[in-house]
Amino acid sequence: MVFDLDLIKKIYAGMPSKIAAAKKITGKAFTLAEKILYSHLFSETIQNYSRGNDYVDFAPDRVAMQDATAQMALLQFMTCGRDRVAVPSTVHCDHLIQAKTGAKEDLSTALDVNREVYDFLASISNKFGIGFWKPGAGIIHQVVLENYAFPGGMMIGTDSHTPNAGGLGMVAIGVGGADAVDVMAGLPWELKMPKLIGIKLTGRLNGWTSSKDVILKVAGILTVKGGTGAIVEYFGDGAENLSATGKGTICNMGAEIGATCSIFTYDTKMSDYLKATGRSEVAALADGIREHLRPDPEVYADPSKYYDQLIEINLDELEPYVNGPFTPDLAWPISKFSEAVKTNHWPEKLEVALIGSCTNSSYEDISRSASIASQAIQKKLKTRAEFTITPGSEQVRFTIEKDGFLKTFEKIGGVVLANACGPCIGQWARHIDDPSRKNSIITSFNRNFARRNDGLAATHAFVASPEIVTAFAIAGDLKFNPLKDSLRNELGEDVMLDEPTGHELPPKGFSVGDPGYQAAAKDGSKVAVVVKPDSQRLQLLEPFRAWEGVDLKGLRLLIKAKGKCTTDHISMAGPWLKFRGHLDNISNNMLIGAVNFFNEQTDLVKNQLTGEYGAVPNTARAYKAAGVGSIVVGDENYGEGSSREHAAMEPRHLGVRAILVRSFARIHETNLKKQGMLALTFKNKADYDKILEDDVIDINGLTRFKEGTPLTVVLNHGDGSSEEIVVNHTYNEPQIEWFKAGGALNVIRTAFAR
Repeated sequence: MVFDLDLIKKIYAGMPSKIAAAKKITGKAFTLAEKILYSHLFSETIQNYSRGNDYVDFAPDRVAMQDATAQMALLQFMTCGRDRVAVPSTVHCDHLIQAKTGAKEDLSTALDVNREVYDFLASISNKFGIGFWKPGAGIIHQVVLENYAFPGGMMIGTDSHTPNAGGLGMVAIGVGGADAVDVMAGLPWELKMPKLIGIKLTGRLNGWTSSKDVILKVAGILTVKGGTGAIVEYFGDGAENLSATGKGTICNMGAEIGATCSIFTYDTKMSDYLKATGRSEVAALADGIREHLRPDPEVYADPSKYYDQLIEINLDELEPYVNGPFTPDLAWPISKFSEAVKTNHWPEKLEVALIGSCTNSSYEDISRSASIASQAIQKKLKTRAEFTITPGSEQVRFTIEKDGFLKTFEKIGGVVLANACGPCIGQWARHIDDPSRKNSIITSFNRNFARRNDGLAATHAFVASPEIVTAFAIAGDLKFNPLKDSLRNELGEDVMLDEPTGHELPPKGFSVGDPGYQAAAKDGSKVAVVVKPDSQRLQLLEPFRAWEGVDLKGLRLLIKAKGKCTTDHISMAGPWLKFRGHLDNISNNMLIGAVNFFNEQTDLVKNQLTGEYGAVPNTARAYKAAGVGSIVVGDENYGEGSSREHAAMEPRHLGVRAILVRSFARIHETNLKKQGMLALTFKNKADYDKILEDDVIDINGLTRFKEGTPLTVVLNHGDGSSEEIVVNHTYNEPQIEWFKAGGALNVIRTAFAR
């Protein structure tokens, strides 16, 4: 089935003239990212926008939401006054299925446990014209790549790994739910014009290396914040040699370097994938405007002139990588990984190996991993670690079962999980004898923050390609290097694993029984959306209060977070996912994973009103009940990771008025602004050290709040002394209106009420 064909025809028909007009105004050749951005301006008025400086209004072609974030996004949307979404939109039920025993049992349990939420999402989708992908249909990003992504398009999604669609040449950007509401309501979507990082790939992958190793190496180069505020554009003959799904893997994990999104230029591999997934019409349309779906010749001739940063990687020389633990940018070439394990005293015994997820669950990934599993059978080897396989979609699962790969995995002890996120996002009922025991796991997922996969702080999680992960499952030892080390088999023989082999696309084609799609009603006016008043899973939203019109005085320091504070630390996933549609209940996890600077502990902060120490959410609720505002202080790249807007809504709900940090991750900063919060940064980063545990804090200058003008923060210390520091912000005039109104949604409600 081809979705949105008329929409794609319309977009392609308009792209050449829009690009030509923009190039005339700017007077320069364009990269692919610039072609897509300038052809998706909300206004017909074109300017020569300054990258990294100017805010721009865009008109994305579509919106995608996963079930955990869709709840809050749609609870917001249903209050804005529209009776139907303005652009094609979809909901994908992939986050709420917990991995425990196996695909069939886990899906059955999820359908029972989450029935109220699934019924809500199905009915609200039906009412407002949103396509609904049922539980078990697959992971949002794989389903989008198979059905909706198209070269030259622009989409937003309420998940940070939305950029996966860049594997088909699409600008696809992860956002919070409030941004999705804007687009679904037909309003402009605002983004600061991204900078551009060009990555030129030459050569060809060989042997054990895979597309995953490209992004693992890039993560080591750019770190978790090196791509912030930038689109990463891959090009060159090496890029043309990568499969479309391999490109998707690279774009998916671009979220781990903080990139706005990543993108590859249109080529034959993309055309082949479109045809293989039943979209020959789209491939033919893209072929017809091919020159507009690639950078201009001038860019290829002198790329350093057109990108803000240029990186070159020779795929002929690329090694397999293993990244981690605890951060996805700690990159180790396989030749150096064994020594790193020994030097750092990481647990050498591998306990669990997990392949699949939205990042690496393509047919190519599975077929290459299955070739390693098949060798294990032939060479009389057994897996020495637990081994799980997560298919990315029902189409992939059905096809790999038909082609025999699932039986191959099962023969070596592999357990096939549901077509869902599962352990990648903490939805994993892991079996372990001692949860406090240091242990190692390795995955082909994208994130490996502490507690990310199993909720256990002692777990050392590493990230690698599916084929490397499969080899480690067989070895059971992190010191093993499959490129040069042998293994002792059941017969006492020393054998080596051969290089993996596989197919980019299934030789006999993709197959699927029921893909799991439910189209929306053409007329949703009579569809009822019910939220029970006493529900513990869903809660209708009340508008946040508008700003009082005065400077904020007497704020209590809630927590000064030390070091890495991701959205997982601010609003954990795992067992908390069940409350994603209930703001008050999920607020009980607010910042419970953040490390308190003053005592090096989590979820233990001082209540300035009582002098006692307690949980962060409880302390925030105590301040709120007393009519006292609070403030959170953080370190670098605060809010990196997932796009979950709950990490912004929870502090807002519990009375936090401002977040003051050394620097923000892009999505989180935007989410805070959307919810009417103050997102501030230290002008002098060393001022972070001046914040003391008993500080009472004032924020001055809000009555003159304007774009480009810093604010003043007064630190009233417990000893009676005080000092002023200057703090910066990135608010423009519309965003200041969000703050004054109490949130962007209040502005939207007012607009539609007129």
